[in-house]
Amino acid sequence: MMSREVVYKDLGLIDYQEAWALQEEYHASLCSKDDETRLPSGYLLFLEHPHVYTLGLHGNQNNLLVDPDFLARINATYYKVNRGGDITYHGPGQIVGYPVIDIRRFAAGVKDYVFKLEESVIRTLRHYDIEAARLEKATGVWLDAGKSGARKICAIGIRVSHGISMHGFAFNINTQLDYYRWINPCGFLDKGVTSVEKELGRAVDIQEVKNILKEEIADVLGMRIGQDSGFMQ
Repeated sequence: MMSREVVYKDLGLIDYQEAWALQEEYHASLCSKDDETRLPSGYLLFLEHPHVYTLGLHGNQNNLLVDPDFLARINATYYKVNRGGDITYHGPGQIVGYPVIDIRRFAAGVKDYVFKLEESVIRTLRHYDIEAARLEKATGVWLDAGKSGARKICAIGIRVSHGISMHGFAFNINTQLDYYRWINPCGFLDKGVTSVEKELGRAVDIQEVKNILKEEIADVLGMRIGQDSGFMQ
């Protein structure tokens, strides 16, 4: 029986390029192992980034509304990356999750995998009495989905190669939402963004949210979460 163990790592605040390189390293490591004997089945990375905008493979660069000089003034960086989706923002106060996992062990395909990531966030929000849902023809997790006040609280953009996922989700907790003013988030011109803090009117303990989210991901995807234990560091 194939392993469902996934090593969990909380990387704290980490530069975007450094985290991307780490994902690539883990991805290559998993691809190099025989499918039947691969242990662990992957890595679940939680982290925060300094202010950064990222544009997916098929995104529209015009959805970044400012020039490099302005980015420098607001202490933000910008990268074109190899995930799906359009432009998004990462920054402090946001839980960024990068599951680098063999999705064939946890989902019936890419769509099912994305569905399960969304479900994990939806369940996490229920712990805070925030009702969230999916929006038709738009990935991620939304509040007031399908209404004029629809606003995204979690963006999702992934890449799957050789059955192994990279990139993942950006879940707004105590996020500085002002940074979304300088992009068309995920390419949308008519929808807003929000955070747990904004919805509740107070900041929340981000470590508490991480703990809840980690358990919901494990439950929804059927993972066994382990810590670093002699696996690749």
